[in-house]
Amino acid sequence: MMFLYVAIGGFFGAIARYGVSQLIKQNTSNFPFATFFVNTVGSFLLGIIIGSVFPSSMRLFFGVGFLGSFTTYSTLIVENVKLILEGKYKIMFLYSFLSYIIGFALAFLGLIIGISLEK
Repeated sequence: MMFLYVAIGGFFGAIARYGVSQLIKQNTSNFPFATFFVNTVGSFLLGIIIGSVFPSSMRLFFGVGFLGSFTTYSTLIVENVKLILEGKYKIMFLYSFLSYIIGFALAFLGLIIGISLEK
C-alpha cells in the first residue's frame, strides 16, 4: 500500500510540475524561473511536512511522491550546465546561489512552521 501512496503522489506531482513549466515559460529571460519556483516552493512545503506529525501515508503521498516529482534537482543541474555552455556564467551563479540559499531558508521556515503547528 505504501508504494501506491508514493506512486499516486508522484503522478500528481509530475503533472503539477509540467503545469508550472507551461505557466512560467522562459520567453524573455535566460533565468530558469520555472525550476527555481518548483524547487523553492517544494523545499518550503517539504519542511512543513517533515516538521509536522502527519500520518505516514500522508508523508509518503505528499513528501516522497508529490514533492519528490514536483521538485527537480536534475533539471537544476542540467540548466546550470547549459548556462555554462552558453557562456552565461553570471546567470548560472545567480541561479545556483538563489536556488540553494532561498531553498534552504524556505525549508528551514517550513520546518519551523510545521513544528509550531504541532504545539
